[in-house]
Amino acid sequence: MASLRRLAWMCRNLAKQHVDDPDVPAAPSGAGGYAEWVQIALILYRVELEKSLRESEDYLNEMPGVLAVFGLDEAPHYSSFCRWENEYRMRELRRLLRASAEQAGWSGEAAIDASGFQRDQTSYHYRDRANYSFQSMKTTILIDVNSLAIKDVHYTTQKAWDGHIGMQVFRRNAEDLRVLSADANYSWSDLREECRSESTRPLIKHREQTPLQKAHHARMNEDYNQRWMSETGFSQLKEDDGEKLRSGAGRPVPELTRKCIIHNLTQAAS
Repeated sequence: MASLRRLAWMCRNLAKQHVDDPDVPAAPSGAGGYAEWVQIALILYRVELEKSLRESEDYLNEMPGVLAVFGLDEAPHYSSFCRWENEYRMRELRRLLRASAEQAGWSGEAAIDASGFQRDQTSYHYRDRANYSFQSMKTTILIDVNSLAIKDVHYTTQKAWDGHIGMQVFRRNAEDLRVLSADANYSWSDLREECRSESTRPLIKHREQTPLQKAHHARMNEDYNQRWMSETGFSQLKEDDGEKLRSGAGRPVPELTRKCIIHNLTQAAS
């Protein structure tokens, strides 16, 4: 587990690598705001605090050493955190996720798996007003079996088939994969052929147990056994009641992606 100050440095460095002008001061004089890299670093760091917006502001003001890492004398107002988290787009978060996976160590030997995250109960009044009703979200991760770095995530509230999701995730990351492990839920000949066409070895269990398929399973078992590392990744994401999503309507996907980025940074620091 990384110290809070060390994790702050990692959030800062990742954010500075992401922006076009990393040398802008944290709070430019006369700009009436904060540099882009500070906004990114703070919305990531807030994941580790696991506090509400108001509490995050209070906690940061009691941590001058952490504020110094971000070049600040005091924490931004809690409303700034809310605005930044709403404005920052998933495309940018996915880029940060891939960059953080490289920092954690990406070997190209990956597993794909899915799990459910529950939404904290909200009032009926809020759900009616926001036209917001989903209770759980199926989350699929692509995770390195050696470093536990998460390279990609897929979200859905629908009953989507794992094979189709696996194909979508693979195509986004084909050039970075040498081995892809998956259980029988992803058993699809098209996915296996797609892997082979991109020089990726598919370690995907067959649903039907014909003699030939049993022989294939016997040959892959030693390498396939590492697939369970995806379950370890999910268990780390769900620590401390993390399987419950607290974001409001339209924001659970960015919330979970930020969790994955912090997971990668923590792995890199350990």
